[in-house]
Amino acid sequence: MSESATKPRPQFRNLGLTDLMSYKLPPAGKASILHRVSGALLFLALPVILVPLFALSVQSPATFATMQEWVSNPFCKIVLLVLMWGYFHHFCAGIRYLTLDLHIGNARGPSQRSGALVIGVALALTVVFGLKLFGAW
Repeated sequence: MSESATKPRPQFRNLGLTDLMSYKLPPAGKASILHRVSGALLFLALPVILVPLFALSVQSPATFATMQEWVSNPFCKIVLLVLMWGYFHHFCAGIRYLTLDLHIGNARGPSQRSGALVIGVALALTVVFGLKLFGAW
């Protein structure tokens, strides 16, 4: 009998919820998952939040004032902050994926660094624009 027949086959098991909490993804994997999350967030927010706000802002000066009152609510500012993070992350990750499509940075090290860079730049942009949104200057 051949030697390969005596070796046990590897067993692959589904991950449970407790396994997912302890599973450590590399930065490129986190950037990939967050890219999907941010894309879904922006897609779902488009008809519910973004288009109605834009419609209010361009109809008349009175509706623009209504939109300004609505946006000055702290809860609305937090929602807009999350949408800003979604946009910044999706944009930065999209640029990363375009460079990967051009075969730039496909090796493991540069890929992990670019994933961490995407997360860092998106968070930094969110903090800067969030400070402006909440009136820090």
